[in-house]
Amino acid sequence: MSKKTGYLLGILLTIILGTILYWFLCCNCCSGAADAEADSKTGTIESKNDVPAKLDATMNAFTVSDANGNLSFDINDNINFKTSDYHYIEPLSAEVDNGLTQLVDYLEVNPNKSIDIKGHYKSDETNNSAFPNLGLARANTIKNQLISKGMSSKQVNTFGVLDDNFNADSNGVLHGPLSYSVNTTAETDTGEADALKALGDAIKADPLILYFNTAQASINLTAVQRQKVADMVKYTDKVDGAMLKVIGYTDNTGDQANNVRLGQERADFAKNYLIENGIAANKINSTSKGPDAPIADNATEEGRAKNRRVVVTIN
Repeated sequence: MSKKTGYLLGILLTIILGTILYWFLCCNCCSGAADAEADSKTGTIESKNDVPAKLDATMNAFTVSDANGNLSFDINDNINFKTSDYHYIEPLSAEVDNGLTQLVDYLEVNPNKSIDIKGHYKSDETNNSAFPNLGLARANTIKNQLISKGMSSKQVNTFGVLDDNFNADSNGVLHGPLSYSVNTTAETDTGEADALKALGDAIKADPLILYFNTAQASINLTAVQRQKVADMVKYTDKVDGAMLKVIGYTDNTGDQANNVRLGQERADFAKNYLIENGIAANKINSTSKGPDAPIADNATEEGRAKNRRVVVTIN
C-alpha cells in the first residue's frame, strides 16, 4: 500500500466515524427536544381541560299537575328572578299569568286541596329579605300573586330549597327557580290545626323585638329573627282573623306626646319593612305605646336603649 493510499483510507475512516458519532449524538438530542415539545403541548392541553366549562343556564318550565285530580299544564316559560332578588321580573307572560289563574280556579273548586310552592336558591346568593332564605322569600312572592288572584292563603304552603345546581344565565337571571306540588287533605286530619296552635303560643311567648338606635334608617335581621318573621307569616296565613301587631316603644326622655309620636314612627317603619318584604299590609296593625311599659330601668343608658324598641307579635 502506498503512502497516498493510506492517507485516503484514513480520511475515509474519519468521515465514517464522524457520521456515526453525529447520528448517535445529534439525532438523539433532536429527538429529546421533539419529545419535550410534545410534552409541553400535552401539558398545555391538560391545563385547558382543568378550566371548568361555563355551565348552561337552567331553564325550568312552569309545570303543575295533580296526581289525584284533573289539573295538568306545562308552559314553556316561567316566573323569573334576578340573582339575589326575591321580586320576580315583570311583566309575566300571558301564558304564565293564565297558568296562575288556572291554578287559582282549580283550588277554588277543590277546597280540600292545597299547593306547595318551593322556591329555589343558591348558597352564593345574598339574602336581603326578611325570610330565612331567598327560596322562601321567592315562594312567598308567588303566594302573594296567587292571593291577589283570589286564592285563599290557607291553601298555599311555602318552602325554600337550597339548589346549587340551578344556574343563572349570562345576565344573572334565574329562569323559573320554583317547583310546585298539589296536595289533598283528608277532612279528618287535625294535625295542621294542632301545629298552628303550638306555633301561635310560641310566637306570643317569644315575639320579635327590634331595637332602634338614634336616626336608624335600616333593619338588619339575624337568622333567628328571620325565622320568627316566617313563623308569623305562616300563622297569619292559616288562622282566620290573625294579624301581626307592631308596637313602638321609647324611653322616657322628652315629653309624652313626642314619645308616642316617635314610637308610632318606629312602628310604621317596621311595618313598611315587612310590607316591602312581601307581607300583606292588611295583615299588619301598627301602634305606639311611647314610654309606657318599659322593660328596663330608664335611669341608665343601657336601660333606655332596651326600651327604645319595636315588638312584633300576633293578636
